[in-house]
Amino acid sequence: MSIAQRPTRILVVDDEEQIRRALRSILSSRGYVLEMAATGEEALLKAIDAPPDLVVLDLMLPDRSGIEVCRELRTWMTAPILILSVKANEADKILALDEGADDYLTKPFSAGELLARIRALLRRAAALTSPPPVVTAGELEVDIARRLVRRAGEEVALTPTEFDILACLARNADLVVTQKMILREVWGPEWAEDAQTLRVHVSNLRKKLGRSSDGMQYIVTEPGVGFRLTVPPSPAG
Repeated sequence: MSIAQRPTRILVVDDEEQIRRALRSILSSRGYVLEMAATGEEALLKAIDAPPDLVVLDLMLPDRSGIEVCRELRTWMTAPILILSVKANEADKILALDEGADDYLTKPFSAGELLARIRALLRRAAALTSPPPVVTAGELEVDIARRLVRRAGEEVALTPTEFDILACLARNADLVVTQKMILREVWGPEWAEDAQTLRVHVSNLRKKLGRSSDGMQYIVTEPGVGFRLTVPPSPAG
């Protein structure tokens, strides 16, 4: 049975009962099926017994760090991991993303933002299962297979490197991609610390892509972390 034919399973890992209760209230009312874990060890065992479609993971657990749990899960699990933590500094965010997390949300959080991020992560997971031939972000279309980019129907000429950067962002649309992740994917591991080179190419890429008719910038900088290709919400109805 496919994910689309059954309720989405979410594993929530947090040692605070109040947070677990709040997440259960927010998520179960939207039809998600939840498994709760209060420790890292419990989370790993539950993930093995019933692999989740998404994990919401706190960084501060009583028996091991959330980073260790994330790293262990990533040795076999491809489901998205959303970090939910009181730690708001850039170093913690970068470390979590580099160790395999897909997104990072700080406490306190709003129910609306949490749900939006979960939807974005699940969209990405579905896309990885069956990759779309074209990633659309408003008026921007990125055809990864054909290496073509169109804005409002007109082709945009990019260098091979610029296209590779955009394709990396498009495959992770609406999610933050760290500078190291882009550098490793586009240039290779030996370039992982050359942030200045990446910034120059992203600047040139932004100029070529321009803005949408409503003034939206397609590539957004997440200061100190990386970049994100913005995808506007679909119109209601």
